[in-house]
Amino acid sequence: MMTGDGIDKRSGFCALTGIYHSLHELGDRHQIPTRPDLDTATFILSHFPHPVHADSRIALIDSATNRRITYAQLHLSIRSLASGLYHRLGVRKGDVVFLLSPNSILYPTVCLAVLTIGAVFSTANPLNTASEIAKQVRDSGAKLCISTPEELHKLLPTGVPTVVTTRSHSHSFSIEELIEKCDPLQVPNTQLTQSDTAAVLYSSGTTGVSKGVVLTHANFISIATLFKWGVEVSSLQDDVFLCFLPMFHIYGLTFFAMGLLCGNVTIVVMPKFDFRSMLEAIKTHGVNNVPAVPPVILGLVKYASAGGRESELLLSSLKRVGSGAAPLSKELEEGFRRRFPKVELRQGYGLTETCGTGTYFLLDKQAKEHSGSAGTLCPSFCAKVVDVETGKAQPPYGKGEIWLKSPTVMKEYLGNREATAATIDKEGWLHTGDLGYFDADGYLCIVDRIKELIKHNGYQVAPAELEAILLSHPQILDAAVIPVEDEEAGQIPMAYVVRAADSGLTEERVIQFVASQVAPYKKVRRVSFINSIPRSAAGKILRKELRVQTQPLAIAKL
Repeated sequence: MMTGDGIDKRSGFCALTGIYHSLHELGDRHQIPTRPDLDTATFILSHFPHPVHADSRIALIDSATNRRITYAQLHLSIRSLASGLYHRLGVRKGDVVFLLSPNSILYPTVCLAVLTIGAVFSTANPLNTASEIAKQVRDSGAKLCISTPEELHKLLPTGVPTVVTTRSHSHSFSIEELIEKCDPLQVPNTQLTQSDTAAVLYSSGTTGVSKGVVLTHANFISIATLFKWGVEVSSLQDDVFLCFLPMFHIYGLTFFAMGLLCGNVTIVVMPKFDFRSMLEAIKTHGVNNVPAVPPVILGLVKYASAGGRESELLLSSLKRVGSGAAPLSKELEEGFRRRFPKVELRQGYGLTETCGTGTYFLLDKQAKEHSGSAGTLCPSFCAKVVDVETGKAQPPYGKGEIWLKSPTVMKEYLGNREATAATIDKEGWLHTGDLGYFDADGYLCIVDRIKELIKHNGYQVAPAELEAILLSHPQILDAAVIPVEDEEAGQIPMAYVVRAADSGLTEERVIQFVASQVAPYKKVRRVSFINSIPRSAAGKILRKELRVQTQPLAIAKL
């Protein structure tokens, strides 16, 4: 059935324009604000509980110390720190504040305080080397750095003024002290607009050089509106969420430092990820909602397979698990549902360039019926699927590059006009670099990154498909597939495999296992056993690191 403007109500596809439209409406209560003088912090704080309830509503819990912060305390801390940054440290509108810290209940306070005074924040992975950190500090143009005492040594060589997050024996002056001693009533009245830059976040660089993604207040306000809408329509208001996803990454940042706070949920924060600690946190705090990544979901399935009754007791409170940042295979999704039949599993899709969202499942019933897909377009989003050879927009089931358009789409890549022009076209479409298709019901299926497709004898082979098959083997703990140059075929698929201890698994057995389930051109031709698969903090396979390891093999063949 078509609407008056030619849009198929089932898929959201318009044959006249080649555009897919969201099947969801925000409604009058959740319209994205268009007021030009609105900023992110003001918008998010306006959705905190009424003062009567803010003193009792818990916003954040530190899983390591059990320290708790109410919404009232969080509101006060944000304003106190904003006052301190402005009056004590001289931070002004447009200044970049660089944050180097693992997850902490201070993280949302720092980010929202920076935004309150019109400054710009930039985040980094604490596991990065000092040289990687220095490069990012220079590229972002940071005027002030904030760091945990443990990571301070990586910032000292930059020469940028740095303040530590918490008190230590060698550093008495800290962010905690500013929060305690600065007047929350002395926040400057900075004139901001939605078009002002709010953050510079660095893409993971899984396939190439990391780039600074410039996000505006309008981007964050749009994503926070979608989160608030999602919490309400999915009835998540009373959920207790677990945060082990890194807040320096767009997935963890928009979930836990911004969006979910608009829904007034309780967030349990893990300083660092550890599988056993995650299980204990779920049990101790009655966690029922866990936004995760595929490797963690795989770990839960393997744990449940071996844990029996113990795993049931530790995870008895769990109601919902989300998956993002990397594709979740149909096989892993179905394996999870078999092990956890009472737990909802919903996959989503997004990029740093879209503030971490794009598609999602609202209902578990839909997720079960469309296993292997990443859900439907979120409200305010539209999409195209463009054939990479012909440039023509594709109807349902037609594969091509996913293009997205939304108020959440980034402004630009910092100082990189060429990369920006190659990613956002003149009509505002973001070219994601992901290959996929929509089905007849408007559900998005991601095949793989276009740059990561293996070209074998003229055929295209998707590494994600082979990885899903490998992970279905009971003796394979993790796997990654990359292309290796070949004189005759162009490229051949090579698998890196983490096998279970004492499994007896050989290269030949792995090759045969895959070959029995795929067309001949998709077969894995070479296998290397490895202790661990290199991944980004968000769980994406770092194929470029594996490709470096294959170079000696190619040279030896020559």
